[in-house]
This record gives sequence, structure tokens and C-alpha cells, in this order.
Amino acid sequence: MQRNVLSRPSIIMTLSDPNAFALLTPDEMEQADRAALVAAPDQDLMDHAGRAVAGAIAVRWSKRAVLVLAGPGNNGGDGFVAARYLAAGGWPVRIALLGERTALTGDAARHAELWTGPVEPLSVSALEGAKLVIDALFGAGLSRPLDGLAKTVVEALAARGLPICAVDVPSGLDGASGEARGAVAAADLTVTFFRKKPGHLLLPGRSLCGELVLSDIGIPASVIAAIAPKTFENDPDLWLARYPWPTVAGYKYMRGHALVLGGEATTGASRLTARAAQRAGAGLVTVAAPRAVWPIYATALLSEMVHAIDGPSDFEALLADERRNAIAIGPGAGVSKATRRAVLSALKTRRAVVLDADALTAFAEHKETLFDAIDGPCVLTPHDGEFKRLFDPAGDKLTRVRRAAELSGAVVLLKGADTVIAAPDGRAVINANAPPQLATGGSGDVLTGLITGLLAQGMTAFDAAAAGAWLHGAAAADFGLGLIAEDLPERLPRVIQHLAVRTAPQNRADKGANQVLLKLN
Repeated sequence: MQRNVLSRPSIIMTLSDPNAFALLTPDEMEQADRAALVAAPDQDLMDHAGRAVAGAIAVRWSKRAVLVLAGPGNNGGDGFVAARYLAAGGWPVRIALLGERTALTGDAARHAELWTGPVEPLSVSALEGAKLVIDALFGAGLSRPLDGLAKTVVEALAARGLPICAVDVPSGLDGASGEARGAVAAADLTVTFFRKKPGHLLLPGRSLCGELVLSDIGIPASVIAAIAPKTFENDPDLWLARYPWPTVAGYKYMRGHALVLGGEATTGASRLTARAAQRAGAGLVTVAAPRAVWPIYATALLSEMVHAIDGPSDFEALLADERRNAIAIGPGAGVSKATRRAVLSALKTRRAVVLDADALTAFAEHKETLFDAIDGPCVLTPHDGEFKRLFDPAGDKLTRVRRAAELSGAVVLLKGADTVIAAPDGRAVINANAPPQLATGGSGDVLTGLITGLLAQGMTAFDAAAAGAWLHGAAAADFGLGLIAEDLPERLPRVIQHLAVRTAPQNRADKGANQVLLKLN
């Protein structure tokens, strides 16, 4: 059964520390380990980690023959600890070790000595008779692709179809990028520690980890401050304190005025954008519609205003009104010189601008012109194809998007099941709440509208992009299967109302409204 993202336990929690959603690279995780040992030298982090693995297994599987594939480092040490706790609980456990037991060092050697059961050399034949495998060969910090015996065994493991619990990450998975380094056997369960890593959320890593369990092993949260991470899992706690809630004293002009450039050939795209901007809370929304198709827009749109335009000069006349403080260009606009002119005119205002679809492709041969014109709050929302037309596609997704944001001077949101949003200053979030049903025509146009509506109400470009992406995914997940793009704006009020309940009353400008919402839920 699909999990309802709006289930009560996730709604009623109050705001927590945003650092709870920090994603640590393997190097940053090593810093956290070292800092924890300095703070508490007697802390046995390996024991806590292995016990967490054993506990996660015990609540998900019945007792059965377990094989631990142990590597030569700390990941293997975690495997020895997990084996010891499972055996103490009556599970039949074997360990197959890569390398010699005498070659283990540090905590891994100490915990290997505490294991009194059999240890056999790593081999494909060791898999015989196993009903559950603990993959503790290599952790997230693997610096090269699997090769040799380790690769052979992992390939055989993947072919067997046995249940697998991975320690930290499935062996062969890069914890920083989510990329598969050589062979990887997809896990049914992955147990990681203290904080998730980018590779747990970025594809293909997200698909290879199975169920992901994050365990507290005693590392104090205070160590995050010295690490100063710049990558986070997108969650309302990152931006909810700055969300533009309606206030009793507010009125429509205070909630911003979004301007959407309409297209002539594909009228549905910009209409979806306009509707989403309004559902996101923009007080006013105006669509600039080509005169030839003005009747289509005017008939279909009710509470949004529709202005007929005959070309770029008419659009520029609409921009002259400074109250139109957030501008969306791209959905259905057409790849043309006129679209480029509209984009440059919008950017010249230095107001908030969201560029998507045709507004990006129109600059495929004029990249520098676009980047030079960005001098205010701006969000670019490409999919992979549009991204490649403007930016260097080399490198992992997180690196590519960060580089694009720095180059363009805009917040860049690269869409996908593992959407990455990066700011020019290096901050980045990975959005992981998007369900598969979002892969439908028009859903990206809705996302453009959500971000535009939030910008109109005063959110920063980075916050608006992060909030828009999360709301987009939450609305789709709440609707379920059978989703089409038109359903997303209409599902949004329910999502936002539940989001309001998530905030503590003392954090709300309108405490009365919060109490009403609490009663509704």
C-alpha cells in the first residue's frame, strides 16, 4: 500500500533543526566520526552501528541462515558486530571475510576478536545455504569501482535474488554521487548512521538502497556545526519558518502579482502555470495571451486576469507595472526570438523570474546572453534535455547543478525523480518525495507556477524552488495513481492546510487559523 505523505504523525510535529536533514559526503561523515570520538572517547560507535543493523534485521525478517560479507575496513567491522548480536539472539550466522583476519586494524580488529563463530574466506560458494545476506564489504567512501574477487561475489549475489541488508550503502555505490561503481547488488534494506548521504537519494543509488533506515549511533548533533554541510534533503523544516502564510491584516495586493507569458500553439501549459501560481497563494495572476488565442484563455481562466498582447512590446508594457513582481516565462511560449526578448525584458526588471521549457531552449545558442542578463532573483527549471543545451552535462548530478548555478547566477532546479536544486553560493537540496506518477505531461508547468506564486509572496529564489518542489511532490503523492497535471493545483490546498498544522501555533502569524486547522485534523 502506498504511504500517505500526509499521515498524522508527520503533520503534527513542530519545526526541528534543519541540520537534521543535512546530507553528509563520506569525507564529512569521517569528520563527524572523529569529532564524536573527541567529544566522547569511550563511545563505541562501531558497536552501536552493528547493533543497529542487527536490530533492523530482527524486526523485518524471521530467523534464518545469515551470511555476513565482511570487508577489510570499518564496514566489515560493523558486519562482525551485527553478526555477534544476531547470533546472541539465536540466528544462525556465518561470516565470509575479504582478506585476512590478521590484517584488520583498529575497532574492526577488536570486534572481529569478539566474534567466536566461524570465519571463512570470501567466495561465491559462501553464498550457498544463505537465506539473508548482510553486505558489509565496502561503505560509502569507496574510491574506485569494485574489481577482482569482491566484484565477482557481488555480481553473484545480485544474480541470486537473496534478501540483502546493506551496511551504510550497498557495496559499489558511491555515497557522494549515488553512482554505481562497477557491480552493485541492490539491497532490500540499507542501514546508515547519523545522517544520510547524497548517494542515498540520488539515482541510481536511491533505487539500489531499498528501504533506508537512518540510525542514531551516539554521534552528537553538535558536530554538524563544524562541518557546515551545504547539501540537504528537501523538507519543510528547511523553509517552513519563512513560508508566506496569509495573515488577518493581509489583502490580495500584499500577496503579490504573478505575470505569466502565454503561448499561442500550446495554450494549456501556461494556463497550468497560472493556476498553480494562484493556488500557491499569489494574490493576483495575469496571463499575457497572444491576441489570436485570447478567447481560449479568457474562456478557460476565471479568477486569473487575461490580457491580450500582439507581441513583445505589449508584454513589456505589462512589465512596466512594478506590482507584477514575479514573472514566469517558458511553458508553451515557443522557441523564438520573441521569447528571448521577453526573457531579457523580464530579467531587466530585476524582479523575480522563473524560466522553464521554451524560455531555456530559446537560449541554446545564446547562453552567455542569458547568463549575463541574470541580475536578480531567478530560478531556472530545466529537465535533462534542456539542461544539456545550456550547461556542461559532465559529472554527477549534484556537481552539475551546483556548477550551473554558479555559472548562471540563478537558482537551478534540475527536474527528475531526484530533483536537485542549487544556489550560486553552493547550497543544494535533493528533493526525494516525488512519486512516479509525476511523469506526466504538464506537471513541470505546474511546478513553474508553484515557484512563481511563492516568489510573488516574497520567498527567496532558493526557498521558493525548494518549497515548490516539495509541494509538487506532496500533492502528487496525496492524489495517488491516475494523476494528470490538472489535478496538482486542485490538490494543493489540502497539502498546504496540513503543512500549516505541522507548524507550532507559536510560529504562526495567525494563531486563530492554526487552531481551526488543528480541529479539522
